[in-house]
Amino acid sequence: MPANRPIVLFDLFGVIACHQRPGAMDEMAALSGASTDAFTAAYWACRPPYDAGQWSAPQYWTAVLRRLSLTAGPSTTEKLRLADIDSWSRVDDRMVAYVQSLRDVAEVALLSNIPADHADAFLTAQPWLHDLDHVAFSGKIRLAKPDRAAFRHCIVAMHAAPADFLFVDDREENARAAQACGMNGHVFTGRDALAAALDTWLPRQRTGVGRVPGRTAATAD
Repeated sequence: MPANRPIVLFDLFGVIACHQRPGAMDEMAALSGASTDAFTAAYWACRPPYDAGQWSAPQYWTAVLRRLSLTAGPSTTEKLRLADIDSWSRVDDRMVAYVQSLRDVAEVALLSNIPADHADAFLTAQPWLHDLDHVAFSGKIRLAKPDRAAFRHCIVAMHAAPADFLFVDDREENARAAQACGMNGHVFTGRDALAAALDTWLPRQRTGVGRVPGRTAATAD
């Protein structure tokens, strides 16, 4: 196993991709016939098994509608599914370019909580993902953050040591879960803060100087 391999492991949404498009919940709620507040609560309450690949899209939407005491035919559930995928489809082009540029100095990988059908759509729409050193979508690997097994999947898949990784996520609970697996963690607040953290971490990673397994490379400003 190579020593001192720099691997930057990115979260997707809130880091490289944008969070859900504003107004999307209102649109999907209208499709379902529920109020936005009720729909939003059901949408998120049913999400974990969908993200973790335990439910298919039809199972997820059936569960959401059942929670709302509603029923809908295949046409409506398909409209909901496609609207949901579209609502999460935007990326930050500057961050995409930045992530691609890092491949000159490190291996770059992705670990994202995203349902399997969303992942398929993202892979089709964003061909740059195919150039990364490893891509792990929760719906495909059937493991979702902050489950430590999701991080261990990346360690094993990349034949690396935990301390080789700097994990970048906008959620502190996920960064801490990565640290608990022996990775370094950075809570993402913006590209400039990440660049500063990498300027410190990469030289240390190459030499092994000051490298402490599980240590936070940088925290939120």
